[in-house]
Amino acid sequence: MTLHNNPAAFASTLETDAPPYAPGEPLTDDQVDALIDHIMRRYHDVHLEDFPQALALAHRVEAVHAGDAECPHGLADHLQMMAEDLIGHQQKEEEVLFPMMRAGRGSMLRVAIARMQVEHGELNEQLTRLETLTKDFSAPEGACGTWRALSQLCRKLDRELREHMRLEDTILFPHFSGVL
Repeated sequence: MTLHNNPAAFASTLETDAPPYAPGEPLTDDQVDALIDHIMRRYHDVHLEDFPQALALAHRVEAVHAGDAECPHGLADHLQMMAEDLIGHQQKEEEVLFPMMRAGRGSMLRVAIARMQVEHGELNEQLTRLETLTKDFSAPEGACGTWRALSQLCRKLDRELREHMRLEDTILFPHFSGVL
């Protein structure tokens, strides 16, 4: 039995963070709803929790280690900008895009998806900058616990934002491309 024919099995794969569905295979309405719910719960909510923590750590590391040549100068500002962009992006998804998807195929869906894909490209650039600022998400040898925690949290943000975009770009958005 494929996941396509079994919405309950599809939903359970989402809970384990396993790849929820093969790219290119059509989703049922229930699977679209389950995937949207998963994205909001597993990614939107978690991002909103993680960014304030990362910002607090970055501010502390930059203040305490300002004189250290390896200090990630500008990281707090970059994280702040990313957080603000992400909040706006997620609001557009939650208030416009996802309701349009749940309601069926609207003529404006193509425009909304295209806008989200542009923003995903911008986020990829921001993640590349994040990786550079954090020197590939690694604290220097002998770094304090705060700096190590910051590096780990930035790595987590990078990994989860990329997975979030992958689910939308390769599974959710293509589902609607043939019906627009």
